[in-house]
Amino acid sequence: MQGVGFRPYVHRLATGMGLFGWVRNSSNGVEIEVEGEAAALASFIHTLPQQKPPHAIIASLQTRLIPCHYIAGFVIRPSLANPGNHRHLPLDLATCHACKQELFDPDNRRYRYPFINCTDCGPRYSILTGMPYDRANTTMAAFALCDPCAAEYHDPGNRRFHAEPNACPRCGPVLQYGNRDGTVVATADAALQLAITALRDGKIIAVKGLGGFHLLVDARIEEAVLRLRTRKHRRRKPFAVMFPDLAQVATACELSAEEASLLASPQAPIVLLQRLKENQAVCKAVAPDQPTLGVMLPYTPLHHLLLDALGFPVVATSGNLSDEPLCKDETEMVAMLGQIADAYLAHNRPIANRIDDSVLFVSHGKPVMLRASRGYAPLHIELDEAVLRPLMATGGQLKNTVALAAGHSLLISPHIGDLSALATVRAQRETIETLCSLYAIQPERVACDLHPDYQSTRTAEKLGLPLTGIQHHEAHARSCMAEHRLRGKALGIVWDGTGYGTDGTIWGGEFLQINIRGFQRVAHFLPFPLPGGERAIREPRRAALGVRYAIDGDDCFADLHVSTNDFSTAELAILQQMLTNRTNCPMTSSVGRLFDAVASLTGLCHVSDFEGEAAMALQHAAAAAMADNTVYPFVISPLDESGLNVDWRPMLRQIIDEVAHNHAVGRIAANFHMTLAQMAVAVAQQIGEKVILLSGGCFQNRLLQEQTCQALKTAGFEVYHHHLLPANDGGLAAGQIMTAIPIFQET
Repeated sequence: MQGVGFRPYVHRLATGMGLFGWVRNSSNGVEIEVEGEAAALASFIHTLPQQKPPHAIIASLQTRLIPCHYIAGFVIRPSLANPGNHRHLPLDLATCHACKQELFDPDNRRYRYPFINCTDCGPRYSILTGMPYDRANTTMAAFALCDPCAAEYHDPGNRRFHAEPNACPRCGPVLQYGNRDGTVVATADAALQLAITALRDGKIIAVKGLGGFHLLVDARIEEAVLRLRTRKHRRRKPFAVMFPDLAQVATACELSAEEASLLASPQAPIVLLQRLKENQAVCKAVAPDQPTLGVMLPYTPLHHLLLDALGFPVVATSGNLSDEPLCKDETEMVAMLGQIADAYLAHNRPIANRIDDSVLFVSHGKPVMLRASRGYAPLHIELDEAVLRPLMATGGQLKNTVALAAGHSLLISPHIGDLSALATVRAQRETIETLCSLYAIQPERVACDLHPDYQSTRTAEKLGLPLTGIQHHEAHARSCMAEHRLRGKALGIVWDGTGYGTDGTIWGGEFLQINIRGFQRVAHFLPFPLPGGERAIREPRRAALGVRYAIDGDDCFADLHVSTNDFSTAELAILQQMLTNRTNCPMTSSVGRLFDAVASLTGLCHVSDFEGEAAMALQHAAAAAMADNTVYPFVISPLDESGLNVDWRPMLRQIIDEVAHNHAVGRIAANFHMTLAQMAVAVAQQIGEKVILLSGGCFQNRLLQEQTCQALKTAGFEVYHHHLLPANDGGLAAGQIMTAIPIFQET
C-alpha cells in the first residue's frame, strides 16, 4: 500500500466523511487512527477497501477500538520505522495517462520533462534505499523540492500529494548525452534531441531507464540491427521491440484485447505476440526466423518523448553483455557498453536497484509469466501458516531469483539472471543484501539446489547458516503449489532441461508424487546418454546422437544421413568412442533434451545460439502445422524402485522413419507435442492422483502447456500451471522455500 497514493486516499476519505485522526506508513504497511461517530466509522471501514487506489493491495485489514484522543483535523504523520514486519515493496509503474497528458502540454510547467510522475506512476523499487517508502529513503533524497513541487507534495487535493519522486525541471533530475567514453556533451532537452537524431541516423544508443540501461536502435534498419548483434555477440536470439503506440503494434502483430491490456497496463511488460506475416514493420534481423515478437510500449516519460519524436519502433534490448546483469550507472555503462553503443543518454537520478523488463505471454485470455521483474517483483505471496524462523533460498543456476520467508510472507526477488558470469554472481549477492535490508529480515537458515556445482549452491554455503539442499524438480512442483496456495497431495509433472537428481543423475522428465513431507519419484522418462555432457545443451545434435544410440547402439553410426547432423567424420569417431565407453556421457531423463534431439533429427537446429533455441524452433514448426491426430507409440512399464518408465523409443523410431521418408517437419513436430501430452495423461491415470501440477522450463512452451493441460482436464484431472511465477528456473527459489519450511520448522 506504499507508493500508490494510499495515504492521500485515506486523507481524502476521512476528511470527506468529517472524521479526525491520522495516517502514516510503517513497516507493517499503513496505520490509521480515526475518530468520529460510530456510524461514520463503520462507513469509513466499509468504504476503505472498496474505493482504494487502483494499485493498492490490501493483504489484511485489522481494526480495534481505542480511547478517543479528540484530535483536531486529519493529518498524514511522518512514517514510522518498525522493522521486522514484511509486506509488499512499492513497485515501479508506467507513466499514467494524466502525467502523459501533462508531458505533451505546452502550457504545463512539466512540458517535455523526462521525469514527470505522480502517486499513480513512476519509479518506486528501482530508487528505493530503505523502508518505509519516503523520499528520504530513495535516490530522490538528493533533490530538494522547489516551492511549487513542495506545495503539490503537501496539498491533500493534489495528485502529487506525498508523491515521493515528485520533481520538475527546476528541482529534479537532468538528462545527459555523452560519447561512448563517458564524456558529457549536452544536457536537458539538447541531450534528448541529440539522442533522437542519432537514433534516426541508425546509431546504437544506450539509454538509462528505470532499472538499468537499454540498447536502442532503429528496428527497421537491417544493417543497424545486425551491427548491434555483432557488437553484442548475439547472433540469433530475438530482440525485444518498443513501439510508439498500440496502433503500430496492431499493424505488425496479432493483438487480442487481453494482450493490448497487458501492454498498456501500469506494469507495461514485454508481451510475446504472433507476428503478421505480411507486415514489415521491423526488419528480419530483429527476430530471425521467429513467428513471434517480444513487444512493449513506452513506460517512462523519457521513452514517451523518444518514441513520440521518432514515430517508429526501436529495438530495446537489455543494456548488458551476454549473460551479465543490466548496467545501472554510467561507470558500468562505459565499461560494459562502451564498445557496443555509439553514444549514451543518461540522467543524474541514481538507480538503487537494477531491474529488468518482465516478459509474459497470454494463454486462454490469462497472462503467463516468463520473467518476473519490473512492475511485478519483488513479489509477495501470503502464506497460510507462519514461518517461525526467517528463511532464505538461493534459487538455481539459470534465470536466478532469490527468496525470503518470514511470518506469513513469501518474498521473491526480481529476475537476476544466469550465474555463469561473475558480474551476475555479484548482482545476486547485491540483491540478497538489498532484500534483507528492505524487508528487515535476517535469515537464520538457507535452502539451495542439490547440485553441488551450482553457483547458487556456493552462495548458500558461504552464508554460514544451517543449510538444506532441495531437489530441483520438487522445488519446481512446490513453486506451482505456492502460487495457487495448494496443500496436501498432488502429482507434479515437471519437465525441463536439467536438474540434479537424488540418485546423482540428470533428471528432467519427472512425475513426482508430492505430499506435505516430501515426494516420491513415481515415473520418469527413459534415460539416454548425453555425449559431451553440458556441451550437449548448446549442441542439440549431440542429444540426437544420444537418443539414436539409446535406440540402436553402435548401429546408429551406420545411418550417417540421419545421425551425422553436421558432425565431421573425425568428430563422429570420437563421439562413438565416448558413447561406447560411457566417457563423459551422463545419463538424463530430460524432456528438454528430448526436444533438442527431435529438433536436430528434423533438421531444425543442430547447434543452438541461445538457450531454448531448438525447442522454440520445434514449437513454432508445430504451431504452424496441423497435427494429423497421430499419437506416436510409446510404452509405460515398471522399471525399478524409481517408478514407472516412460519409454519414448517407439516414438523416436517412427519420427526417424518419417524424417527419412521426407514427411513434413511441421506435422512431425505437432504430433510430437501431442504425444507428450498423451504421455502425461497415461502416467497420471496409472498413478491416480487427481490434482496435477505442470511445472519446469518445458512448460514455457505455450503449445505444450495448453495441449497437456487440455488433455489432462479432458481425462478428468484437476490441473494447475503457472501464471504468476515462471515455470522455468525463475520459480525455483519460491519452491525451495516451500519445501524447506516443514524441514526447518521441525528442528
